[in-house]
Amino acid sequence: MGEGRTRREFVKSAAVTGVGLGMTPALAGAATSAPSDRVRVAVMGTNSRGAALARVFARQADAEVGVICDVEEGALAKGVQATLEAQETTPKGVADIRRVVEDPAIDAVVIAAPDHWHAPAAILALQAGKHVYLEKPAFHNPREGELLVAAARTSGRVVQVGTQRRSLPRTIEAMQRLREGVIGRAYFAKGWYANRRGSIGRGKPAPVPSNLDYDLWQGPAPRRPFQDNVVHYNWHWFWHWGTAETCNNGTHMIDLMRWGLGVDSPTRVTSSGGRYHYEDDWEMPDTQVLGFDFEGGKSLCWEGRSCSGGLVEGEGTGVVFYGDGGSLKVAGNGYVIYDRDSVVVEEVTEDFREQPLDTSGPGET
Repeated sequence: MGEGRTRREFVKSAAVTGVGLGMTPALAGAATSAPSDRVRVAVMGTNSRGAALARVFARQADAEVGVICDVEEGALAKGVQATLEAQETTPKGVADIRRVVEDPAIDAVVIAAPDHWHAPAAILALQAGKHVYLEKPAFHNPREGELLVAAARTSGRVVQVGTQRRSLPRTIEAMQRLREGVIGRAYFAKGWYANRRGSIGRGKPAPVPSNLDYDLWQGPAPRRPFQDNVVHYNWHWFWHWGTAETCNNGTHMIDLMRWGLGVDSPTRVTSSGGRYHYEDDWEMPDTQVLGFDFEGGKSLCWEGRSCSGGLVEGEGTGVVFYGDGGSLKVAGNGYVIYDRDSVVVEEVTEDFREQPLDTSGPGET
């Protein structure tokens, strides 16, 4: 599964590989009958991140958003409106992803639904012959990850995971300079994420809102009664549906650190932390430190503070690489190189700056 491509490159790759790998007759017809040969995309989960993704894909000259899929009427309307900001044709609105993947006119599925839907929806799409753009995390638990990788290999379709920072030009440049030895041998990295999320309180049993298909929202997860402090965003902090701040924002920083250090799977992982700031229904750590050791004398750590917004190295989120010749900090779409005495050697900046308190993600890159 690819990680280091822009959304535009994903669209182009899907168009090319769809023909080269041998599509089903229905997909082949959909891909070749359109006058512009554009890739027709369906976007699942458009209350927040997915609406931005729909707008981005609709902007591409070689793509068209044909379907918006969401189980809540308001979120579905957001996705349609975002799409119409970038294309003239109105996408269909569909609640059930199973009906979406059955549509022979759809070539690729973009998945930004809650985490517990990521792998199941992606597998359904792959089994139906669709390409997949999948927001992180790619899966809710390790077994789902194994099933997703197997489905991707069997399908022969393109699968890209949304680690968007790999598409930022200055970040790519910083990683290249690390490879070239700008700070000598890089052996350690630290990353962090700080936010000021409030309490989610104590939820109460409540009637399911009339505009929400809660059965479809739960999808592959074991059933639980509806309570009033889960949908839309707070599901992140329940083990049943979410994956904590570690996989919500930590994914991005850990991915960058692995990329910069040139490492793959760790030999040891350690974790400490807990839910400290509030007493409420939030089940996961709001404060956590993760450590990863790798072969070759390299390691990294990530610090997550969901409810404490104090800056680290002057930034709300970022990473620093340490080498035997200095250090390199990556934040937003820029980087700073320091010598061994922490004196700035070079600073490279760009207009784009991530908003560290934006819960929807790092921007439409």
